[in-house]
Amino acid sequence: MPRPPPRGTVGDMPTALITGASQGLGHALTAHLSIEGWDVVVDARDAAALRAATATLPGVRPLPGDVTDPAHRSEVVAAAGERLDLLVLNASSLGQHPLPKLADYDLAALRSTFETNVVSALALTQAALPALRRAGGVIVAISSDAAVEPYEGWGGYGASKAALDQLARVLGAEEPALRVYTVDPGDMRTQMHADAFPGEDISDRPPPEAVVAHFAPLFRGDLPSGRYRAAALPVPTVSGGVE
Repeated sequence: MPRPPPRGTVGDMPTALITGASQGLGHALTAHLSIEGWDVVVDARDAAALRAATATLPGVRPLPGDVTDPAHRSEVVAAAGERLDLLVLNASSLGQHPLPKLADYDLAALRSTFETNVVSALALTQAALPALRRAGGVIVAISSDAAVEPYEGWGGYGASKAALDQLARVLGAEEPALRVYTVDPGDMRTQMHADAFPGEDISDRPPPEAVVAHFAPLFRGDLPSGRYRAAALPVPTVSGGVE
């Protein structure tokens, strides 16, 4: 199915909504889209960190808040406007850490992890669907290899990301006019990875900025709905093609 051209091609800047944008991958994606001329609505729980991270980015509108709060979800969707070209479900909780075995997992922490990573992601998507449908938009849910691999200690986080993957797969089948993706960005040098491996040196992991270019074909909606590894996606060349 051919995709409609981005709204930016007819003089109207495309609009994105990105959650969890004060640091890590969310911030890297926000900076990239800002440079590309997008209008970007972003959120994060830490208001000071979000405003500091976006202060110099043109076209970015920070709205601090928690995605588990229904009022905040309504606020960010309203700020994005009547048409939404891109929704990036990036806000995420690692869950209980240091990472425990499932035999020792605190069930209250597990419920909280699912509330952030699964329930709130679906709730925000539900609220944004009318605007996404008007734009023939794209949904990108940030997943993990922990969703498919049995890593010891990652049972809570991995199970939540596996649930998010399945929600996205079903949504892609139910909304054929949209593109719905889950993306495994790979290991990155982020605070979440530092929390997962306390005391360990994670400087060998690439920064989030290193994987951002791989998201381009998804942001354009070039590929069928589905699950992708960022490292396997083509990177645009200077001339506009892919390599």
